Amino acid sequence: MTILVFALVALAVCALLVAVHRWLWIRLVRDTTAPGGLPRRIGTVLTIALPLLAVAALTAGRAGAPFWLQQTVSWPGYLWLAVLLYLTLTMLVAEPIRALLLRRLAHRDPSGALAGPPAEQSAAGTGTAAATVSSSTGGTEAEPGAVLAADGAPEEPAAAAPGGGLSRRTFVARAVGGAAAAVAVGTVGHGAYGVLRGPSVKRVQVPLAKLPRAAHGFRIAVVSDVHLGPVLGRAHAQRIVDTVNRTQPDLIAIVGDLVDGSVPDLGSAAEPLRGLTARHGSFFVTGNHEYFSGAEQWVNHVRELGLTPLENARRALPHFDLAGVNDIQGEQEGSGPDFRAALGDRDRSRAAVLLAHQPVVIHDAVKHGVDLQLSGHTHGGQLWPGNYLAELANPTVAGLERYGDTQLYVSRGAGAWGPPVRVGAPSDITVVELASYQA
Repeated sequence: MTILVFALVALAVCALLVAVHRWLWIRLVRDTTAPGGLPRRIGTVLTIALPLLAVAALTAGRAGAPFWLQQTVSWPGYLWLAVLLYLTLTMLVAEPIRALLLRRLAHRDPSGALAGPPAEQSAAGTGTAAATVSSSTGGTEAEPGAVLAADGAPEEPAAAAPGGGLSRRTFVARAVGGAAAAVAVGTVGHGAYGVLRGPSVKRVQVPLAKLPRAAHGFRIAVVSDVHLGPVLGRAHAQRIVDTVNRTQPDLIAIVGDLVDGSVPDLGSAAEPLRGLTARHGSFFVTGNHEYFSGAEQWVNHVRELGLTPLENARRALPHFDLAGVNDIQGEQEGSGPDFRAALGDRDRSRAAVLLAHQPVVIHDAVKHGVDLQLSGHTHGGQLWPGNYLAELANPTVAGLERYGDTQLYVSRGAGAWGPPVRVGAPSDITVVELASYQA
């Protein structure tokens, strides 16, 4: 049954991709170019090749493709997915503008209502109608500037006007399509620059009732969702290490989704993590993507890099307890979160900070008397309007919120999954400064 549901969802997604790309081809290629010309041939090839690259980027890793091939298809494939999102949204907004422009231009110059030359209008024998279909077509109104065949069906618009210049329809299509493409590419370009530049530092103060005065000002650098993989590699890891070390934290917490790939493929990319420095050490918990990449191998590897994995375990620090639980994705491998093992026998008079990749486990944290949970997973939505979808699946998408006596902080993450692009949710490394009420 699960396989059938997955197949139906995959089929629906593919059908949607085909429909969207066909619509974009009509608006951005067919409506803006002359039949048989080089621009149209190039546009048609790209309309076919880009979605195929996107599918290859999404599936190459799971299919076991060589890492060099994953890198080859990931950059263009993932970037096209981001461009596709904003190109589609922009074109949807532009559609009524396009129709309005055509109507206004038709009203100003009625003689230019037909896009094709006169010879085309008489070639059908029974006559060609523009603007409004005759009663034989049911009275359906055509788009301004469209050419209708004898049976009332819209024909492809001609690129040239009767006088030899651009037709009104082609001019509007190029103007609207060009503006939409500029907005989409500009948005994605700016979002990619933000990711490749590296995360910014965000500082948040969190008061804890049980924290002693001696621990006031204790700083935890929270790093989540780095997503080292075929797109973001060693250079990105080094930028993150440099940024974290500049904050001079007392403790470093990497809260999952460090990698998207195996240790043999990404071990060298993760090597800069060896340079992380903090007075009380660096700690790591798994995210859902570790379980797609070989969680056990990665837990062993980060230990070799000097990080301390907290696998449903707790470490007693001088002034509070630090605990970590496995990600819920691990339940499929029999190694999911175990709050009893991590928190069950502790002294509840001490403050407890929990590292857990997904915010959805906050209710278990509340039951076990956790004072602060540090999470990631959501990316803050990563690509607007993805934040609205993230809100449907997570209690908190980004920032600090309280649930009973437990506070939850969710980082937007230091990297990006899929497209190396963020729009409306910039990447960050958060320095959480613990505050004592006794200070």
